[in-house]
Amino acid sequence: MTGMKTQGEKTLLLFSGRAHPALADEVAENIGIAVSPTQIREFANGEIYARPEESVRGCDAFVIQSYGPPINKWIMEALIMVDALKRASAKRITVVMPFYPYARQDKKHLGREPISARLIADLFKTAGADRLMSVDLHTAQIQGFFDGPVDHLFALPLLADYIADKYGGGFTVVSPDTGRVRMAERWADRLGGAPVAFVHKTRDPKVANQVVAHRVVGDVDGQRCLLIDDMIATGGTITKAADILLDSGATEVVVAATHGEFSEPAIDRLKNSRISEVVVTNTLPLTDDHHYDRLTVLSIAPLIARAIREVFEDGSVTSLFDGNA
Repeated sequence: MTGMKTQGEKTLLLFSGRAHPALADEVAENIGIAVSPTQIREFANGEIYARPEESVRGCDAFVIQSYGPPINKWIMEALIMVDALKRASAKRITVVMPFYPYARQDKKHLGREPISARLIADLFKTAGADRLMSVDLHTAQIQGFFDGPVDHLFALPLLADYIADKYGGGFTVVSPDTGRVRMAERWADRLGGAPVAFVHKTRDPKVANQVVAHRVVGDVDGQRCLLIDDMIATGGTITKAADILLDSGATEVVVAATHGEFSEPAIDRLKNSRISEVVVTNTLPLTDDHHYDRLTVLSIAPLIARAIREVFEDGSVTSLFDGNA
């Protein structure tokens, strides 16, 4: 069955772009439907064509797309899919973006810089999106960039439950920078009141992905540390933070992050680091080259599926997925 109906004959249809079909299939399976077929192809010059293969008139359409490389291609594909659904008279269109593209460009550090995260929101609104759904936005303010409802889901319960089941207690939760301290506090609460520390660092605004880590604020000497972040891009922040923790007397460092972006040379850095385990979710597609023996990937599909059900049935997403839950 490709769709799900309510008593009032409202129909849920799930559409997937080509970036991460395995996640879309898993989400659909958790809902109890199949991904609705869509014809997607490219012309010789690279232009993208997308057309749903069944009627969408009056349906509640959910378009799921993950934004790994080539990120701009997948953004354009999703925009075209939304436009096609709008022009085919879908009643409501929700864009499900497990990883929000351009999220790090959410403010101006220097004059004449773009705020690309806002541009993404504007593009999807213009294309016809009524609602956005995303997991662990880089900053919560991105919710305000979209003129409509935004369902901000949190992977913290999924990640924290895995850590607690495998390791038990005894962690000091560490933020890799001052910007994640509030999230570290949420983690600490979830793990039963664990102590919190953070790494004080500076970043060169003129050099992308260039981090200079300084010192640890908090007591980590003799402690097992859980280093948390929203994403791992090139691995520079996390591996340098792990080094400074271990050099400051930490006995072990485990890393938990929502988005495994793993741009080069992240995997080499992680493999060669002293980190015991890296735990991420599958919000972004991972290739065989990304997998190594100390990497654990948890599925975000049940969380997204439950959120889609709540939106479709006009239930409360906040009550289910609040970061303090």
